[in-house]
Order: sequence, then C-alpha cells, then structure tokens
Amino acid sequence: MLHQIKPFKGARKTVKRLGRGCGSGTGKTSGKGHKGQLARSGGGVRPGFEGGQIPFFQRIPKRGFHNINQKKYSIVNLGALEILENNTLVNQELLLEKKIIKSILPNGVKILSKGKLTKKLNFKVSKYSKKAQENIKLVGGNIEVN
Repeated sequence: MLHQIKPFKGARKTVKRLGRGCGSGTGKTSGKGHKGQLARSGGGVRPGFEGGQIPFFQRIPKRGFHNINQKKYSIVNLGALEILENNTLVNQELLLEKKIIKSILPNGVKILSKGKLTKKLNFKVSKYSKKAQENIKLVGGNIEVN
C-alpha cells in the first residue's frame, strides 16, 4: 500500500543537469555561453546597475524625510467605543481584547474624537486629543494618562 504512493503528475520537476556532455544539450558551457562576466562564478551585476550610467533610482528626485524620533500610537476613535458598557475602564488590554485595536504600538494608545460618544467611560491611556477629552468629560467620563 505505502510502497505504491507516488506524487501527482507534474508535482515533481526533474532537475536540469548541467555540464554532462554535448549530447545533453547543456554540456560544455552549461548554458552560459562563451566567456564573459555572466559565464563566471558569481558573475553578473547588482540589481539596478546600468553599466556605469547613473542608475534610475539616483536620477529621480527625492522628497521628504523619515523622522526617526516619530512616536507611534495605536489610534482609537471615540465612535469605535460605543460597543462598550457604561462605566467601563478603557485601557490597552481591554481594547486588544475587544479587537478595537489590532496591536499596541511602542508608545501605546491615543484617543481621538472622531465619532460620537454617548456612554460614560473611564480611560487610562497613553495620550488623547483635547477634543476627545472634552467629549469624554461632556458625557461624564474621565480620562487619565498611564
């Protein structure tokens, strides 16, 4: 039974045997042609090399910069918190558990004011916007930085 098992037709590709005589079709130079850089061991040019001409990625204009001191927060809008019960303590762990955020970024969670909050919630987060703070206080909740 087990000795009869074979892979499906086309599942296994036979390896191309190079340098095995003229009759094989890939003998002598093994399909690399005669001499030259591409025929050598480790031959070829690096990606993007254009034969000494200024490469494309160097010719096109560069714009902007990458701020290495940027702080990254997991963003949560107030509208997304309507699924929570009244008087709930909202923190990173709860937001992850309820799948409101996918992951906690290095600097934690930031609350923004997009959407409408109608429930009284207590927040313990890394950062929040002024408008979010106003909306939370308006419905009777409180917010603090952890």
